[in-house]
Amino acid sequence: MNSSMITELKEAHHQFFKAYKKQPISVRIDHLKKLKKVINEKEQDIFDALDRDLKKPAFESFTSELLMVLKEIDAFVKNLKEWAAPKRVSGSLLNFPSQDFLITEPYGTVLMISPWNYPFQLAMIPLVGAIGAGNTVVLKPSESAPHTSKVLIDILSAVFPKEWVTVVEGDAKVAQALLKEKWDYIFYTGSTQVGKIIAKAAAEHLTPVTLELGGKSPSVVDGTTPIQKTARRIVWGKFLNCGQTCIAPDYVLVQSQFKDALIQALVEEIEKAFGTNVQDSKDYGRIIHEKHFKKLEADLKNQKVVYGGKTDINELFFEPTIVDQPVMDSPLIQDEIFGPILPILSYETLDDIDEVLTQLKNPLAFYVFSRNKKFINTLIQNYSFGGAVVNDALVHFTNPKLPFGGIGNSGLGAYHGKYSFDLMSHSKPVVKRSFWFDLPQRYAPYPKSLSLFKTILKRI
Repeated sequence: MNSSMITELKEAHHQFFKAYKKQPISVRIDHLKKLKKVINEKEQDIFDALDRDLKKPAFESFTSELLMVLKEIDAFVKNLKEWAAPKRVSGSLLNFPSQDFLITEPYGTVLMISPWNYPFQLAMIPLVGAIGAGNTVVLKPSESAPHTSKVLIDILSAVFPKEWVTVVEGDAKVAQALLKEKWDYIFYTGSTQVGKIIAKAAAEHLTPVTLELGGKSPSVVDGTTPIQKTARRIVWGKFLNCGQTCIAPDYVLVQSQFKDALIQALVEEIEKAFGTNVQDSKDYGRIIHEKHFKKLEADLKNQKVVYGGKTDINELFFEPTIVDQPVMDSPLIQDEIFGPILPILSYETLDDIDEVLTQLKNPLAFYVFSRNKKFINTLIQNYSFGGAVVNDALVHFTNPKLPFGGIGNSGLGAYHGKYSFDLMSHSKPVVKRSFWFDLPQRYAPYPKSLSLFKTILKRI
């Protein structure tokens, strides 16, 4: 798609939005209901596409991709009228008498650029929010998950007119061409590096933007929790989707006296989950493409691998791998891994923890495994992160009543459920006044004495 075609596409969305914004909210709800129906009808197509793109097991595809989208649609269908209704707020005595409201309105046309690691869910959940808020959407899915992109086209074209929702396929050049246009909102999910490019392009047009990025999400283990259950939950969170999850535990920071026991437990839980020959497991995915595979291989060079490390580039198979005590300036520590490699670091004191967490600041997720309330509260209060879970991993993402998003290098803005509606809407404050009372002193010529009015106005 060339630049002139993109300009025509944007103009078509703009014209559609001008007419569509006058439609009742029931139109949005009806289309969201239809979207759910079509998704259910295309369930097997979705599973097949995710298998072809990422070798995702059907169970994993349902729980981490399809189900979450269906729950998001349900939340919007149930609550949209309430969320979109004007909200009365208390007035100011300075404006007495008045009626004060907040009225939400959609931004217009939203450009969405979605990633390959959860190519269905991370395209559809933001889209549901944008549609529910009343916007039109131009969706650019990742070219690295082409089979899922085709399914997205099939589903969305069966529900929405192309001027309402359009899927644009293509590589980075297409994304760059899209970013040259002025959109009403941009929603991007992906790497921090590309997020900076998105933010710079948005700044050219003063376009509001949401960035859902990543970072070095730690799992801090103090040894007070059951070691086997702790290992099981870390293994599940880390190796789901072959480690290609933005909120996966990126590294473990364990109290030194418990490090060996934790490593042993992690190995046992990996083999319980996937067997001793992981390559034969039907419950273990694959790396998305050869470029990322080679990046992960390079990250393992000169590291102390205590478990795993086997690879097969022909299958894009990368075994669950545990690395003991990588140096702090290695890519395994400095860069988001986004794969099935789990570095284990140890600590003795809170100062040791602080040294690591201060250097690897603002993670998207933060996991603490502890029964020590003081220890938990100290970490939660002292460090900045997108979201936290105590004694588990990933599960905060599944609650639509919690906002999901990052801070600093891990992102900007948060969504899910009502937070998606609020994110994709502009709240307009409106004050309605009557004429039955007017304070004459507000008009010139002003009173000669200010002291009395200063006292009154400071107190109201």
